[in-house]
Amino acid sequence: MAITVLLHIANEEPTMCELDQMPSLSDTIVIGKNPRKRDGKDMANILPNVTTVIWPISRMTFIEIVPTDDDEKVISFVRE
Repeated sequence: MAITVLLHIANEEPTMCELDQMPSLSDTIVIGKNPRKRDGKDMANILPNVTTVIWPISRMTFIEIVPTDDDEKVISFVRE
């Protein structure tokens, strides 16, 4: 199952993509599939027909994990 993430790359606009698995501590690259802007539009610096991109992990500032629909349905404590 693919994990949707928002990659924050140094000096670039954040990129949303899918990862097959989260990078481990020993990884030196991040392989993202279906790269796009936050709003789903094509990236200006990536050709429209590109489906997989490899970034060096040293360029990553941080990685946000985007919640799925299943995660949002979790019922938590509500104070009334």
